[in-house]
Amino acid sequence: MSAASCLLTEDQLLCGICLDVFNHPVTLPCGHNFCKKCIMQHWDSSTNCQCPSCKESFYKKLDLRVNTFISEMATQFRQSAGRSSCQVAKSGDVPCDVCTDTKMKAVRSCLVCLASYCETHLEPHLTASRLKKHQLTDPVENLEGRMCTIHDKPLELFCKTDQTCVCMLCPVLDHKSHEVVPLKAQFEKKRAELGRRENEIHRMIQDRRLKILDIKHSLKLSKEAAEREMADGVQVFTTLMESLQRAQADLIGMIEEKQEETEKEVRSVIRELEQEISELIKKRAELEQLSRSKDHLHLIQNFASLDASVRTKDWTEVNVDLPSYEGTVKTAVDQLEETLGKEIKKLLHVAELHRAQQFAVDLTLDPNTAHAALVLSDDGKQVHHGVKKKNLKDTSKRFNPSCCVLAEQSFSSGKFYFEAEVKDKTRWTLGVANESIKRKGIIPLCPDNGHWTVWLKNGEEYAALVGSPLPLTVNSKPEKVGVFVDYDEGLVSFYDVNAGDLLYTFAGFSFTEKLYPFFSPGLNDDGINSAPVIISKVNHTDVLI
Repeated sequence: MSAASCLLTEDQLLCGICLDVFNHPVTLPCGHNFCKKCIMQHWDSSTNCQCPSCKESFYKKLDLRVNTFISEMATQFRQSAGRSSCQVAKSGDVPCDVCTDTKMKAVRSCLVCLASYCETHLEPHLTASRLKKHQLTDPVENLEGRMCTIHDKPLELFCKTDQTCVCMLCPVLDHKSHEVVPLKAQFEKKRAELGRRENEIHRMIQDRRLKILDIKHSLKLSKEAAEREMADGVQVFTTLMESLQRAQADLIGMIEEKQEETEKEVRSVIRELEQEISELIKKRAELEQLSRSKDHLHLIQNFASLDASVRTKDWTEVNVDLPSYEGTVKTAVDQLEETLGKEIKKLLHVAELHRAQQFAVDLTLDPNTAHAALVLSDDGKQVHHGVKKKNLKDTSKRFNPSCCVLAEQSFSSGKFYFEAEVKDKTRWTLGVANESIKRKGIIPLCPDNGHWTVWLKNGEEYAALVGSPLPLTVNSKPEKVGVFVDYDEGLVSFYDVNAGDLLYTFAGFSFTEKLYPFFSPGLNDDGINSAPVIISKVNHTDVLI
């Protein structure tokens, strides 16, 4: 054999996968040889079992056994070439039980000898005829635990009755009439069970990762909602503080203006009094000088002119009306309270509108529901009355004779919001309706009939259709109307988007079926109401505070 080994070359003993000298070589049915570990890893990473060299397929993974002849040749080649596949045992490796100085990594364990061997010390088990009969296995620790403690035989069977591993003698002696299966069969069953459990745990891990993503997304939404609420709060309180500052400035300005007018009047009276005092002093001086004269003729001649009375005002009844400031602050506070009440109400409506706008949905009109005289835009966002009816099939979905149309989208839970532009129109109806509403004949729009709507009629009459039209007061003519629905709370609210005013709210209802956004542009009215109703994109900047 030694002579023959000298004729071998390294290329003849190389594994086609790892490109190294064979280590525990196995032979496939097609005749090609590979390291056992290499071919098993190759098949584990593939969906089918093929020979890497010739691509021949096998029905299932083979029970491969080491080709001892090729293994011996590979071992002798390594020895003759001064090579060894032995590796120093590391943490986690099974060490060779024979090595004394440096423990090498075991490559096989013998269930008869109850020992593990490195490549070098395994050689006798591969060459000696007596040792070749021993049962070898992949290196394992605690070989004593793999032997039957009663019969000192390898544990090769599994007793399903006692759920324990047994040797070949146990079913005959100690486990009579028990259900016993080969250990490999139980191994495959348990491995399959472990695979299922692994898949289940993998699914649980994925579920929890998705849950984390969901929680993070919820946290993000919560943070965005908090930021929006803070922004709305800052805007509301800033507006209120500005109102307070204006009211304070108006109060101080009014008091200062009134006080300034009083001071002006007082200064005018004082100037007049001081002028009369000056004239009286001058008159007194002249009289005093004349009284000292000893010239009889002079005194007589000038007395008449000096005796004339000085023209003065009778100041007895003259008073300056000083203003009273009592109650001024109270009056200002009362006015401020009324103003702030209106302001706060409006700001709350604006804040509600901002929150509603977070649930904006994208709508398109459903042409299958539109009355034959309605004209829809190509993108399904606009509708107006076209006077002439189109020749359309009058299906059960189509409104007739009411000039109405529904959106394609429906909602049966949660919240949603949309806006419709109604600028330059004298008549329109907006809201939501149940899927089951009657679409043929003249049906009064009201909640009892499955409609929650408001309308404009005759260019100035706004009303909520609650059975009979309930007139609505508007501060300005709405050019864009927002509709908010909370399905679960049974609430439908209408807003004047630009003014931020709440027009009306239907509340306390219990929705039980799909809700569809409802639109009616009204009749053309000889061109007076020709402008379309437009489903507009929600824009927060439309709201004015």
